[in-house]
Amino acid sequence: MLLAFSVAPSGQPAAGSASTVGSAADGSVHDAVAEAVKIVRESGLPNQTDSMFTTIEGEWDEVFDVVKRATEAVGKFGSRVSLVIKADIRPGYTGELTGKVERLENAIAEKG
Repeated sequence: MLLAFSVAPSGQPAAGSASTVGSAADGSVHDAVAEAVKIVRESGLPNQTDSMFTTIEGEWDEVFDVVKRATEAVGKFGSRVSLVIKADIRPGYTGELTGKVERLENAIAEKG
């Protein structure tokens, strides 16, 4: 399974929480997102982060466990959390995090 997700806090964190210290005045959520991406990277699952989503490859239970933990970490930065998920569930396939992109690039090159 490939699962792409984006998670971000909204609202104000609870008074006195560690995440109220140094909150970005411009509304940036990079500190919260950094916590989520750290959890993804420490999971050991193949992953890739771009400007909009983090994609993880693995089995259903292990991928959703990582997303749950990342979402809980982001929740400390606000009173609510926005979570967007898109999944490609294709049993029996691995290495698709890079394989899909390689096939795309080859198809583009062939059209040359």
